[in-house]
Amino acid sequence: MALCFGGSGFYTYHVHFASQAAGRIKQFNQDQPTPPFQRASTDAEGQSSTREAGWCLPPHAHLLFLRRRSCQEHLPSQPNYTSRLTSTAPQHTVKKLTPATKKTADPAQRRIDETLSTFPPNSEKAKKITQSVAAFIAKDLRPYSVVENAGFRHLLKTLEPRYKLPSRSHFTENVIPALYNGTKAQVMASMIQAKRVAITCDAWTSVATESYLTVTAHYISEDWQFLSHVLQTRAVYESHTGAHVAELLSRVVEEWQLSDKDVVLVTDNASNMIAAAEFGKFPHVKCFAHTLNLASQRALKVATLSRLLGRVRRISTFFHRSTTANHYLKEKQKCLGLKNHKLITDVATRWNSAYDMVERFLEQQPAICATLLSPEVRKGQSDLCTLNETDVSNAEDAVSALKPMKDATTLMSEESNPTVSLIAPINAQLFQDMTGTIGDSPMIHAIKNAIKTDLLKRYNSEAEKKILHTASALDPRFKGLPFLTVEERLEVYRGVTEEAASLEVISPCFM
Repeated sequence: MALCFGGSGFYTYHVHFASQAAGRIKQFNQDQPTPPFQRASTDAEGQSSTREAGWCLPPHAHLLFLRRRSCQEHLPSQPNYTSRLTSTAPQHTVKKLTPATKKTADPAQRRIDETLSTFPPNSEKAKKITQSVAAFIAKDLRPYSVVENAGFRHLLKTLEPRYKLPSRSHFTENVIPALYNGTKAQVMASMIQAKRVAITCDAWTSVATESYLTVTAHYISEDWQFLSHVLQTRAVYESHTGAHVAELLSRVVEEWQLSDKDVVLVTDNASNMIAAAEFGKFPHVKCFAHTLNLASQRALKVATLSRLLGRVRRISTFFHRSTTANHYLKEKQKCLGLKNHKLITDVATRWNSAYDMVERFLEQQPAICATLLSPEVRKGQSDLCTLNETDVSNAEDAVSALKPMKDATTLMSEESNPTVSLIAPINAQLFQDMTGTIGDSPMIHAIKNAIKTDLLKRYNSEAEKKILHTASALDPRFKGLPFLTVEERLEVYRGVTEEAASLEVISPCFM
């Protein structure tokens, strides 16, 4: 230790040095008092001796001073420095530094970036991040609980430590409603410029068996851009009667200020939707993709085809559930040089999935047959058999007969901007394709007859025909109307000319 005088008291500096220095201090405290400038020592024979020196500290002690603290007791104010030193020495025994006594960093000590103040909630930076989180929830259909997820909060903390994520209730009660109101105002400002608006209506049930009604608006903007906006998805707790659906649609038209837009309603072929169009007095066009699905579903119920689908479905389901069978199938595909494609299982509500299932089965038939011959695969499945020659022939006929329906469905599904002008020409082509020929097998004949019979019931009213034919005449791709007779074609052109003549010219096309 080292002593210093000054002020109101004495201060002691704690020093830590090597074990030899600690031993010397201990020996110094235990021996008789020595003159202040003498150092106790021991000769080679163990005899104590003294020699003049400075204070009893190693020469390098001043380099090891770490900290100081006030003495718990003031040294007695006596002029005898030796007695003063020896009387206070036991209170200031030098301690040896050990790993356990080393000062470590306080785990509670915050890092520099954590000590920075957080953004005020009203700051522009915080508002911008909060709005981005709200857009993430809305655009990607995320649940509100995502703001409580540890991973999401960690991501935001890493990207911006100074941002404090608001609570879930803040998003549900403030941020998302404000985002909705702002977006709604923008959509209304855009739609108010449109001359005509079509709305589509779809009733559906969630996995939680809750019923909803979704309404979407479609229109052409002033700069000739085709735009679509989902206006609402509203829970429906009442019965889906035509009158109730019509009431809901009328509210939507009024809320979004579409009363003067000559709204046309597009729905599926459900009877309540047809009734809703009549109750609401909306011009009505049935969804063509849904029409194709209904006609094809009727063909899938042909007895021979239905049995065939059951056999193919059973085999495909087996391969989906058996990891062993799936492994052997991949090996056989490699040996036979076939594409590494998985088998497809159909979905009851989508007819084209049944088509894809049969088509994939025919593609992988050699690998399937080779796999089912393996004892390891057939273990416990002795009654599982592949298709015989007749079944394979029927499967090929089914794919051939349903190919036009598949192409039409794909066209309507992949078209970025499907329009009503496509319905009449495609429908006319399907009538021609579904007309039986002499060379058709019994299965092909039954499939074609089922589809054509169902299509004949669709779009047969005069109001529907006028809408479809007029739209096709205005489409440069079909304006020749080759699918109509000469009389029908002239009638359509006459109607288009009369309607064009009745239009008010707002501004000349050319200055």
